[in-house]
Amino acid sequence: MAIHFVCHREPVRAWRSPEIPGRQLFPQEIASLSLAMTPNNMMKKNMEERESIGLKDVAADVRALLEYAATLGMKEVPIADLPASARREPSEARGIAASEKRTVAQEPVVAEEQLTPADKAKAMAALREEMGDCRRCKLYKGRTHLVFGEGNPDARLMFVGEGPGQDEDLQGRPFVGAAGQLLTKIIEAMGLKREDVYIANIVKSRPPNNRNPEPDEVAACIPFLHRQIEIVAPDVIVCLGSVAMQNLLGTEEKITRMRGHFKDWRGIPVMPTYHPAFLLRNAAMKKPVWEDMKKVMEKLGAKSK
Repeated sequence: MAIHFVCHREPVRAWRSPEIPGRQLFPQEIASLSLAMTPNNMMKKNMEERESIGLKDVAADVRALLEYAATLGMKEVPIADLPASARREPSEARGIAASEKRTVAQEPVVAEEQLTPADKAKAMAALREEMGDCRRCKLYKGRTHLVFGEGNPDARLMFVGEGPGQDEDLQGRPFVGAAGQLLTKIIEAMGLKREDVYIANIVKSRPPNNRNPEPDEVAACIPFLHRQIEIVAPDVIVCLGSVAMQNLLGTEEKITRMRGHFKDWRGIPVMPTYHPAFLLRNAAMKKPVWEDMKKVMEKLGAKSK
C-alpha cells in the first residue's frame, strides 16, 4: 500500500525506514518513498524475492497441481485476475502465439527420449530414491512394501494398472499374482518378454481390501507415474482396466466404451483394455483383449508368436 502523509503546522514525526532498520525518514524523504512503495512496485519486489529463493518449490507444486487437474479431465486451469503489470501470460513467457497454447491434457511428454538406456535407468533409480518410504497419502499405513514398478526403462511398450494387490504388496513387485501371471502370458504371446516392457500402477501402495484408490491417493501418487512415463517415453501405453484408464486419461468413460480404440496421452498412443483380473473371472473376454493387443503390435510393428 502507498504511504501518505499530511502536513500540519507542528513538526511531522519521523517514520521508520523499511529498508534500513533503525534509520528514520523525515518529511523531505517521505514523498519519494510513497512513490517507490506503490502496489505494483511492492508486488514486483515480492515476486523477485520469491523467484530468487523458491522457484524450484513453486514449480514442483504447480507441476503436481496441473498433473492432477489433467487426471480430473480439466482442459484448462484458470489463473487469478492479477493486475496486468503483475501478470505474464504463459504464451508471452515462452514466446509463442496465443493460438499455439496447449491445454493441460494435451501437453506432450518432454522427452527423456534423448537419454541413453543407461541414462534412463539412472533417472528411474533417482525417481525411486526421491519417492523414498513414501507417506504422501494414507495408503502407507497399511502397506507391506511400496510397489514402484519394474521392467525396461527404455521399453517401447508400457503397461499401467490401478494398484498393487496382496501378492504385489508382499513382494514389492507389480503384477506377480494370478493376474500378473496372465499378463506375462499375454506379453509373451505378443512376442516379447516381461523384461522387455515396463509395468507400473496408478498408485504405489495397496488400497485396503483391494478397493479402488481414492482421489486424494491418486493425486499424491500419479505425478510419479507421469514422470515414469516421461523417462521411459514408450511408443505405446496399455491401460489395464477402468481405474487405470480413467485416472491416466482423465475421463469418466467406461472401459467397455473405450477399449479397442487408441486414445492419446501427451502425444503417446494409449490402448485401454480389460484388466487381467477381470479376465480370470470372465474367460470370454480374453478374445477382445487379444484383439486389442494385436492393434498394439501393429502400432509397434511387431508380430505375435
